[in-house]
Amino acid sequence: MKKLATHLINIALILAFLFGAYYVYQLSHKKKPEDLYRLQPVTMGDIEQNVTANGTIKPVTLVNVGTQVSGRVKKIYADYNDQVKKGQILLELEDELFKAQIAQSLGNVKNNEASVELAKANEARMRNLFQQEYVSKQELDQATQALKSSEAQLSTTKAQLKRDQTNYGYSIIKSPVSGVIVDREVDVGQTVAASLQTPTLFKVAQDLSKMQIDTSYAEADIGRIQVGQTAKFNVDAFPNQNFEGVVKQIRLNPTNTANVVTYNVVISVDNPEQLLLPGMTAYVNINFAKHDNVLLVPNAALRYRPKNEEMKLAMKKDKKSDDNKAKTKNDGLGFGKVYVLRNNKPEMIRVKTSITNGKYTEIVTSDIKPNEFVITADMATDQKPAGSNAQGPNRPPRVF
Repeated sequence: MKKLATHLINIALILAFLFGAYYVYQLSHKKKPEDLYRLQPVTMGDIEQNVTANGTIKPVTLVNVGTQVSGRVKKIYADYNDQVKKGQILLELEDELFKAQIAQSLGNVKNNEASVELAKANEARMRNLFQQEYVSKQELDQATQALKSSEAQLSTTKAQLKRDQTNYGYSIIKSPVSGVIVDREVDVGQTVAASLQTPTLFKVAQDLSKMQIDTSYAEADIGRIQVGQTAKFNVDAFPNQNFEGVVKQIRLNPTNTANVVTYNVVISVDNPEQLLLPGMTAYVNINFAKHDNVLLVPNAALRYRPKNEEMKLAMKKDKKSDDNKAKTKNDGLGFGKVYVLRNNKPEMIRVKTSITNGKYTEIVTSDIKPNEFVITADMATDQKPAGSNAQGPNRPPRVF
């Protein structure tokens, strides 16, 4: 009996040791809240909300220099990036044909001037003879009509001479404005034909220190944009440099592409160092709301919903009260839910949401304090910690 009692005591001690070891193992392997959830703190800070779009940088004034007469290019006096003054010669066309036309018209003028002089003398002679009754009134009228016809012909040839002289002047292409040559579309020897449409020879940007950005904004965003708002933008050429402009114009003519309605917004930009070049793509942000020193939560916290059934049931019970709130209050704010970790358990808090910058959202509530932690995601439960064996994390160690 004594041996049996000793044996039973030993068995009891072994069982107690095993249960104790299991309890200690469970305590040491019990997951902490930070092992179950991904947490981020609620912070106080400033937030801005922007509407974004891509646009093209252009000169404020871009003049297409063309030609009003046809001909072959004889000389070119300006090239890309040249600074030019108003009235400066840019190009000359071959002028032999124009000079020949002027000479021909000048000869016609002189010939008609002689005809007029002859007609005047004839008319004066006929008038004198008519007064002496040597010729009839009909002959005098014929002489008068011949004089008027000669004078009309002289006027026509003078107009032709002036037209030919003007065309000769058009063969010398001058800059209509002061600026920079940004494009040249002709070469020496090339023939340009001014028929129904004036050909473009040069493009002159009047002032590259003043630029503009042409952007398009969707109809959902256009109501948030006003003339005079500040626009910030970047370009690929200077990715680490921020530029600023001002909304200059919101054009009322809509553009409909594949049932998407957009409006053109023109942004005025100062370019004193001329870093911005025509044709660059600008990535524009127009700020329409800014709040300082407000409560901010990550957007992921507003999207988070717990997976366990208990929390889902709580959310269903609370949905009706949320809907009633949304119907009875209309203060321009949205509604949302976040889960705060309190007493190592997630607690659902209803909040009002204000503006967002895409990463953080302003919330309005008295139930959350700065530096409290909100849940943004569940940690993966099927991942094994490094160094774990095949027995799994919750199994007690085998005793031999």
